[in-house]
Amino acid sequence: MTTPMLPKSLQAEQFAAYPPQAKALAVANLAVLRQLPLSFLASLLRELIEYDYKFPAERGAIDRELKYLAARTPEQLAKIFQGFAQVTLTENFEQLDWVNKPSQFLEQESAYLWSSHQMDAFRVAATQYGDALRVATPAAPLPMRRLGIAVIGQGVSTYQEPLFRNLRAHGTYFNKVKAEGGLEQILAVLQERAKTQPAPYAHWYVEGGAPAHAIPAVTSVSYDSLQPVRSRLLQFMQAQVSQPGMGPEELRTRLARLAPADLGMSADGDAVLDRFQVRLFTEGSGTQIFNTTFAQWTAREALRRAEPLTMLVRFAPRQRQRPMNEMLASAEGPTELDAVGSLVDADMGAYYHWINQQRLAEAERSAFVVWFEGHAQALVVSPTLPRGTQSSSAMDLKGLLELVTS
Repeated sequence: MTTPMLPKSLQAEQFAAYPPQAKALAVANLAVLRQLPLSFLASLLRELIEYDYKFPAERGAIDRELKYLAARTPEQLAKIFQGFAQVTLTENFEQLDWVNKPSQFLEQESAYLWSSHQMDAFRVAATQYGDALRVATPAAPLPMRRLGIAVIGQGVSTYQEPLFRNLRAHGTYFNKVKAEGGLEQILAVLQERAKTQPAPYAHWYVEGGAPAHAIPAVTSVSYDSLQPVRSRLLQFMQAQVSQPGMGPEELRTRLARLAPADLGMSADGDAVLDRFQVRLFTEGSGTQIFNTTFAQWTAREALRRAEPLTMLVRFAPRQRQRPMNEMLASAEGPTELDAVGSLVDADMGAYYHWINQQRLAEAERSAFVVWFEGHAQALVVSPTLPRGTQSSSAMDLKGLLELVTS
């Protein structure tokens, strides 16, 4: 784009390169988009251009936002975006292709806001807008209580240190859980919940190793199953890093441009899930080589984006720490596993899982269960159970889950 352009000059044909659903939505809301300040509009377009590849929860949020804005008068919109309108950008930003490349625009905008000492004002405007939007566009009530399950410690025969220390103050610690058949019982609960409330991407099984088995109506993501994708990505990264002058910013930009097809994923797959999985590796740090990091990051991103009703995460033993270059170079070769170190990682990962779940709607109703796989220890956080207590009641995983799902 060589001539300056402001939002008020937007035309329908400028969205020709957008995916079909995103294009239709942009054109239908063109009158609203023209009234928004450029400092804000690029953020909205960054979400809108990915509309076709977003989860239903994300699409619903965009739909509610656009409906909310479309119902406002020009005077009301001017008041809502007063803080953004006061952020000044140079004419150079108007010459950028902010319609088709909103992410690149936002990277430059962020740097400029810092250098021009406007970032604080921008953040205040964004916070006020976000708070007002959440109040004005509430999501529908959940059809069932949200449930998070973390299974940690696979492959660890004995461990004497206390587990779940960060979670004990928030729930009930059980020390006589019947471990036999525990994983199968957990998977059965997951399957039953998916059967009771079937919806796309509403129930997840994130596996840090090889999945136990596929479950109908459950979105499954597995570290082992994605090994070919990880290998191709690591080869791409090594090739890029070896180029003269390649720095972290340029590498990040090139990674962001990768599509599922670039990493050998089939064009016949689930376009939404495939793109999500690619981003787990291109945006996550360490997800390519540590399965514990992969499991934790996948749970975080799935909760943030898909807002599922059920999220099961099972951690597997990761490779032992070695120099980074060595791990990248031998990603496909045999590795020495660190089961105990992985248990420590997973224990903290379970805590982060609960924290991220608490950020979602109806957190006060949600329940969370973490189990030391193959052992008698588990902890349950639920509004139906006391906090900071211990129980020596003998029960299996099915009974434990019935405490929070019935």
